[in-house]
Amino acid sequence: MKYLGLAYFTPEKFDAMAPDDIKELVSQCPPLDEKMRATGKVLISASLGNLENWRTLRSRGGKTRVTDGPYTESKEVVGGLFIIEADSSDEALRIASMHPAATLGEEGGWAVELIPMDFYLAQ
Repeated sequence: MKYLGLAYFTPEKFDAMAPDDIKELVSQCPPLDEKMRATGKVLISASLGNLENWRTLRSRGGKTRVTDGPYTESKEVVGGLFIIEADSSDEALRIASMHPAATLGEEGGWAVELIPMDFYLAQ
């Protein structure tokens, strides 16, 4: 089974942190990411681009409209994603718990959401 992990953060909390605290926090991420990938179960792992560059496409009145910004209004924003292939939900949870957003950054409002998914490859 494949699982989509969405790593969230709260921009207001993250922005309230001192620059040195952010630098220290972010410096802890690569070893945790590597530990998660070392399981051999992570198919994809990525950080998402700056929110200012996000675009949303919605159908309105039969036409596709493009707007700036994240797709929904929320206090938390998706900052990264990963896909795990695991034999059970317990295994997926164990692996997802290694992600930096699940282990660090309480001050920045970090969290991980883990979602079972059907997976199809485009032909």
